[in-house]
Amino acid sequence: MSAPALWCTGPGEVQTRPGAMGEGVHVRTLFSGISRGTERLVLSGRVPASEHDRMRAPYQEGDFPFPVKYGYAAVGLVTEGALQGRHVFALHPHQTEFRLPEAALTPLPQALAPERAVLAANMETALTILWDSGAGAGDRIAVIGGGLVGLLVASLAARLPGANVTVIDPQTDRAPLAQALGCAHAAPEDAPEDQDVVIHTSATEAGLTLALSLAGSQAQITEASWHGAAQIALPLGGAFHSRRLKIVSSQVGTIPPDRAPRWTYRRRLAVALDLLADDRLDALISGESDFTDLPAAYPGILADPGTLCHRIRY
Repeated sequence: MSAPALWCTGPGEVQTRPGAMGEGVHVRTLFSGISRGTERLVLSGRVPASEHDRMRAPYQEGDFPFPVKYGYAAVGLVTEGALQGRHVFALHPHQTEFRLPEAALTPLPQALAPERAVLAANMETALTILWDSGAGAGDRIAVIGGGLVGLLVASLAARLPGANVTVIDPQTDRAPLAQALGCAHAAPEDAPEDQDVVIHTSATEAGLTLALSLAGSQAQITEASWHGAAQIALPLGGAFHSRRLKIVSSQVGTIPPDRAPRWTYRRRLAVALDLLADDRLDALISGESDFTDLPAAYPGILADPGTLCHRIRY
């Protein structure tokens, strides 16, 4: 059994091809979300050979670099079994329908619209980044990169009592989005210094270099970007050592060590879904396409720097 699915077939090339249905409970897909940063690396064939296994998405078909059926933000309607009639989120590639074990389906909270639930995987990433950053009440927090993950991290940080959060991005059209989420916005040249917490999400060498310059004495820079095969040069001279700065990585593939004894992946995803019950986050859906139009539109969606989360309607 198979169903139409989106496949990356070569650098910048996509096709609709049959995808395996899988086994378990039947789900009819309603929406899925394009995660621009990761999917752009996949489409360009820039997943390093050393990361081919770790970068596999759940229920991916094919192997890197090509052809691969990729994606991890599907929202659908269960058509049978104990969850029949429920809207669910699943870490599944872009495909019109599929079957998964019931344990792999997470029912949506009643307060969460299915259209917004495509942000769940990115919100889960943002929650993990915030944990890894150690940000707390009253902190001065700089988030470098006003893309989807950066804005979600900033929205969570802004909920900390007394926190002063600045989103730093050269795109001035991100300012209203940041402000609507309770944050300030600054261009890189106007970014505030002496920050307690710096979180980097821009996936650029310039952004990480800026992060070093904004961190206050003994502060931590949390590197949340994934650079693929790119080599990043950093100015680790100057005041890097005298200010005793720290650079730590954040990765959603594991639960942070200090939470691992108590948190499961399912618990984290359930909390991420609860955190999406915020109407302001609808502004992070930057566009929508029908699945039938996706092969022609997909490369342009990923190439557009204005893309935050692009929603696919089935």
